[in-house]
Amino acid sequence: MALLNSEANDIYDRLKYNFLYNNDINCIHILLNLYDLENNINNIFPNYISINNLRKNISKLLIDRRGNHLIAYNLGELIHEDINRLELFLYLEGYKFGFLNNKFVNKLEDLTIRHYSIADLYSMKYLFHFNAKEEEIIEFKNNLFNNIEEEEKMYKRLYNIIVRYVSSIIQPKIYSLNKYLDKQLSIDIGTDGPNIKEDETLLTLDELKTIYGEVLRIILKDCQKIYQNASWNGLNDRVLKRYR
Repeated sequence: MALLNSEANDIYDRLKYNFLYNNDINCIHILLNLYDLENNINNIFPNYISINNLRKNISKLLIDRRGNHLIAYNLGELIHEDINRLELFLYLEGYKFGFLNNKFVNKLEDLTIRHYSIADLYSMKYLFHFNAKEEEIIEFKNNLFNNIEEEEKMYKRLYNIIVRYVSSIIQPKIYSLNKYLDKQLSIDIGTDGPNIKEDETLLTLDELKTIYGEVLRIILKDCQKIYQNASWNGLNDRVLKRYR
């Protein structure tokens, strides 16, 4: 007996929650199976770009503070697995949006057959995943991304998922960052000889709030791109699947 929509949604929500908040990787595989995607995803490229951007931006944010590079590095080490898990989740959600969106898939297929024969499509591993040079393909891709942005402005689904996750999982770690900072030693050379002392490296509450705001901004920006690119990959994979 098929599950009612409400029952299915409850199951999906529990699986998503357990993956994001309890780090249960098996839930992703179950979700993919329920979405009927597990055997279709051949090209997964969840570009983990937030950590690199995060470290650079936090280091610049604390440019006047001694040890700013070390603080940024320690922060990245502390939260990188949490960010990677969120990015993977949003990639798969974006991929599902593209792969199961028949309206956009049909439009991309119409454009595709203008450029490739059926024989070509049968043997291709990638379509326009990385190489969208044709003007009409670029325009179509931009329209897809604009559609996602407009939908996000209307419903703020991605925004709410990201903010709720970051505030629950990542914010507490940022506010406890001082526990993970190593004390640094400095040497003053005076008339009485060298004097070794510990530098104060504790971050103030205002600094921690500023760091959290920057981390949230970077994650929101990068995850939007990840979702859009995943949607594009899902569309392309679905078109290719029709010719295999």
